[in-house]
Amino acid sequence: MEKSVREDSSSSYAGPAKLVEALTQRSKSGNLRSLRRTDSLVDFASNDYLGLSTSNELHKLIQTRYYALDTIRNGGTGSRLISGNTAIYEQLENKLAGIFKGEGALLFNSGYAANQALVSAVPQKGDTILYDQRSHVCLKEGAWLSKAQSFSFAHNNLDDLAQKLKRAAGDVFVVTETVFSMDGDVSPLSEMITLCKSFGAYMIVDEAHSTGAYGKDGAGWLVQENLQEGVFARVYTFGKAMGVHGACVVGSEQLKKYLINFGRPFIYTTSLPAHSIVSIDAAFDLLGQQAHLQQSLSQKINLFRQLYLSSVSRTAIQPILIKGNDKVKQVADRMQKEGFDIRAILSPTVREGEERLRISLHASNSDQQITEMVEALLVHTSSNLQ
Repeated sequence: MEKSVREDSSSSYAGPAKLVEALTQRSKSGNLRSLRRTDSLVDFASNDYLGLSTSNELHKLIQTRYYALDTIRNGGTGSRLISGNTAIYEQLENKLAGIFKGEGALLFNSGYAANQALVSAVPQKGDTILYDQRSHVCLKEGAWLSKAQSFSFAHNNLDDLAQKLKRAAGDVFVVTETVFSMDGDVSPLSEMITLCKSFGAYMIVDEAHSTGAYGKDGAGWLVQENLQEGVFARVYTFGKAMGVHGACVVGSEQLKKYLINFGRPFIYTTSLPAHSIVSIDAAFDLLGQQAHLQQSLSQKINLFRQLYLSSVSRTAIQPILIKGNDKVKQVADRMQKEGFDIRAILSPTVREGEERLRISLHASNSDQQITEMVEALLVHTSSNLQ
């Protein structure tokens, strides 16, 4: 009996058998994820487009400002509705609203939380959410968590969007991104805004991969193109080109108040610590003084496109399609052995048959690094490209 009890206890600790079954199946499919370190490789994988995460100048500026605070708080201590709200939070939100040319900005711990809060809380029962089929999963999850009905529209396809707008009920929310994370392509935002206006629909745009990389002071693509007035809500993240952490939703003061009251990921999450708030503030100040970083990134993108003639993206995200999880993993492994941190994106993260290398370019990559990387890429993909 004693042995049986121990066996039951061990089984309970390990968890249901279906966990092992799921992992086994994923391993057989060639897409089992695992954590790995590639600290010694040249970075062509991260979203640190401007190189700010490793900037000594930014590090020193953050440290100076943090230790100059009147009160040191190592943690957020609670949600902002309880004990986590401070003057530096409110000052930063006012500053971000100015940079992004909006009435109000509300800080979140991550872009994932910001998108999920916004899309799940605003649309109501009887409303309709239409999201680009290649939107990030946090936008899709926000739609699924909402009480509204939700449908996808074909990627960047205005005709398909128009057909679905004709059939949509209630208040209609169209959800898309500026720069898409897997393909590096850009939404037809001007045309989409015009289309949404004609149907009275509200646009929600995730600027995760354009924050910092575009626009004055890093204000993103919409502000750069002066399109922000046509968008109901925008999400900006700071863990990519800004090199730090956190995110914000920008929109009307009414939207800000609504999310404070109904956005669950905001209400029930411990606030960012003071160090993160100082870091965001410092990153935007430094970028405002170093606009050449955006120009440098643009130059690196142009160099890659000149060397790799098959490039289909004009942004820092460069996809190299190689069908099949095994094939794309083989090429990624070879590139890493050459000293370049390039990752394979496998199905089901992308659709089966659309597996790829996802190359991220950075202002901090040297011309020599990019040239040598492309030379190796051409060698290792010559027999694998589909």
